Amino acid sequence: MFESAELGHKIDKARYQEEMPELRQALLDAQYELREKGDFPLIILINGFDGAGRGETLHQLNEWMDPRLIQVSAETALFSSSEESAQRPWMWRYWNALPPKGRTGVFFGSWYSDVLFGRVYDKTDEKQAMLQIGQILAFEKKLCAEGALILKFWFHLSKEKQKKRLKSLEADKKSAWRVTETDWNHHKLYDRIYHQAEQLLRMTSTGEAPWVLVEGEDARYRDLTVARVIYQALRSRLNRGGERRHHAAAEVAPLLPPVDGLQLLDTLVLDRTVDKEEYKTELAVLQGRLHELTRHPNFKKQALVVVFEGNDAAGKGGAIRRVTAALDARRYRIVPIAAPSQDERAKPWLWRFWRETPKKGGITIFDRSWYGRVLVERVENFCSEHEWMRAYNEINNFEQQLVAGNIIVVKFWLAISSEEQLKRFKEREETGFKRFKITEEDWRNREKWDQYKDAVCDMIDRTSTQSAPWTLVEANNKLYARLKILRTLCNALESRLLKSNG
Repeated sequence: MFESAELGHKIDKARYQEEMPELRQALLDAQYELREKGDFPLIILINGFDGAGRGETLHQLNEWMDPRLIQVSAETALFSSSEESAQRPWMWRYWNALPPKGRTGVFFGSWYSDVLFGRVYDKTDEKQAMLQIGQILAFEKKLCAEGALILKFWFHLSKEKQKKRLKSLEADKKSAWRVTETDWNHHKLYDRIYHQAEQLLRMTSTGEAPWVLVEGEDARYRDLTVARVIYQALRSRLNRGGERRHHAAAEVAPLLPPVDGLQLLDTLVLDRTVDKEEYKTELAVLQGRLHELTRHPNFKKQALVVVFEGNDAAGKGGAIRRVTAALDARRYRIVPIAAPSQDERAKPWLWRFWRETPKKGGITIFDRSWYGRVLVERVENFCSEHEWMRAYNEINNFEQQLVAGNIIVVKFWLAISSEEQLKRFKEREETGFKRFKITEEDWRNREKWDQYKDAVCDMIDRTSTQSAPWTLVEANNKLYARLKILRTLCNALESRLLKSNG
């Protein structure tokens, strides 16, 4: 695969001086046009062998383009990264580093470094590497589907030329500091890096985000190649107006209503009851049990994400208060989800949820969540059919990564009848201290009850997985609903913590 990057490519000085000024100006103009239009972000990955000119090219990018519009992220392999990153799922740090629309993000090293050096240093086995590659492909697919332009560069040197380059840098007093012990260790591991990199690039070079091989020996050739690729790709996208190239058909076939009209929510017995004294007794027992489980020694190696979704006025707030009453206030966060802000709309739609994932030993409770994409955004036409249809797969992948990162994911849908909702809406309007809970939007949503019902059933069918199943809570009786939620949380934690003991 690397043969074409070992041919000895060179550019003479005269040609370089003739072509580069005009190319740099065109590149800068394209960058400003990107800023003005703000349709999509440009994401540039710089990977490759030590000594192949990656650092020099990064410096040149800041020279050629306006550095105020470039966000640089220098990432090392996960096993040598910060403690903050190590406390969360491995893709968390990359989601947080994504540039907004209209800007350029340069990753010096990237998510590929984790896979490559994890294998080189035997930190991950082949099965783990394949899982990471699948997550990378899904990640890049998400970014491209939302309009991102991804350019992936691999800077290459043969083993002999790498050695020559490192020795040359060491011999120059001005550049000797740039050669580290790690560089020489990687040279000793050159054959292993070559083998793993070849496999990795072959598996991850896609039509949406292909790899570009750059021979790194000659600086002028390297600079001209990178600048030309960036400009041509950026200009091509700008000429299309930043449009996303959607597939002709949705990626998932739509679920059709059952011919007999019976849906999952229709099977729930919503009027389940519990005696008040029994409720008080069991509430205390379950809250005590939940408190002890979150203080279990094994929980320090885990984290917990709890998702609350449900009909308007279904009792999410009251249920959350009963859960948090059992928790150490220093260890949990409640994240209420509303319409995305302007800054959040400038990033991929899942970005704002990734950034809220808890550290190990932490708990994040989402009052509404990422499921808004396939519920309110679907029903109210805030996103296209293509966007909410592909969101099912994106959500499943997101939750799979949370679980793989030792996060326990528990999801609740609180269901009430249309009659019970109407009763609660009227109570809120008539009770002074509850009026803030009822809005015109709640009444508008009620008019679309059947549409929301269809969306909820689709959501459950497509996103209730073995690792992150939905729990449907019959919530006409708030006392019953609270106990079921607490009981489910305790069972989920107990199951995972006991498994950790095993």
